Amino acid sequence: MTVRRHDPDRRSRIIDVCLDLIAEVGLSGVSHRKVAAAADVPLGSMTYHFAGMDELLREAFGRFSRSVSDGFEQRMSQATDLASARAAVVEIITRDVFGTQRDLVLTHELYTLAAHEPAYRELTNAWMAQSRAALERHFDPVTARMLDALIEGLTIHRALDTEAPRLETVTEAVRRITTPA
Repeated sequence: MTVRRHDPDRRSRIIDVCLDLIAEVGLSGVSHRKVAAAADVPLGSMTYHFAGMDELLREAFGRFSRSVSDGFEQRMSQATDLASARAAVVEIITRDVFGTQRDLVLTHELYTLAAHEPAYRELTNAWMAQSRAALERHFDPVTARMLDALIEGLTIHRALDTEAPRLETVTEAVRRITTPA
């Protein structure tokens, strides 16, 4: 008689492992079988918890985008004036949101998927809307959109360039965008 293992966090662990695997091997290298092996769960657990790979990926990327948005919101909510709001944006760019190679890879894997699949575009649109709402605590909507574009653009550069943008450059870009004409 087989003893059933009590594992109440299995579904959540599978999602976390899926994100780790995407960051490690890219989206094209991820399968149910590979996620199950990495999560140390039977392959049947995958179909028990998720209707298919698409559901697992939506859950995983949804978790990832919410965690990034929550970090963004937390950083911006701590700002109390223009100077601290500018500093918060610089910290988001240089340290918080995209400070790890894992996060950079996951972000760009999601962007690529969203470019082809409308369901994933809903995730990225929600992510951008939450980011802009956090920025709008301190900046008008047009400036918030420009800052959001700066953040996205610099993260692309950070992912692809051999060296991270200099702190002074990021600080100057944020200052220029947030200085009234």
